[in-house]
Amino acid sequence: MSTFTVTPAQAGAPLSSRRRSGIPAFAGMTKWVLALLATLLFAVPAPAQTFPPLTGRVVDQAHLLTPSQERRLSALSDELERATSDQLVIVTLKTLGNSDIADFGKQLGNYWGIGQKRLDNGVLLIVAPNDHKTRIAVGRGLEGLLTDQKAAAVIADMLPDFRTNRYAIGIERGEKELIAVLVSDKRRPQRKPA
Repeated sequence: MSTFTVTPAQAGAPLSSRRRSGIPAFAGMTKWVLALLATLLFAVPAPAQTFPPLTGRVVDQAHLLTPSQERRLSALSDELERATSDQLVIVTLKTLGNSDIADFGKQLGNYWGIGQKRLDNGVLLIVAPNDHKTRIAVGRGLEGLLTDQKAAAVIADMLPDFRTNRYAIGIERGEKELIAVLVSDKRRPQRKPA
């Protein structure tokens, strides 16, 4: 095995002139290639988002509701779907961890497949009390009816109850207001926007 030395005059010379002097072009790249391989081999993939199982029209992971309250909320959501084909699911989570609630809502709605596939008419009411976050995630088929402004108004009406730890009352108020908006459109079923 032969060794190559670089004279001070060659050290600042362009790589092409080094090649002519007998120094292989890849000699200095070996460290970089090894570092890249080590990074790729030992890289740990980011954990995938985990979602609670869809157990019904109310998924109360934060344990904010009594069984009778869950049944009442589920019955209202069931009536909504029979009247309009829209699907409304209430989700409570103790915390979202490091997740952004808007991204979480969109991903959860897609993961669960909320709404009729061809209509994209699902709505999630998400409450994460430990994070002090609430979100209404709306499928594209309902965005013209349940606008951001209307969703914000519904949440604003829920917050006074949440601030006094009356989550069940706030959630029921929010669900009733959402249903009022959704049944106000008599042109059913809605078409999914192109």
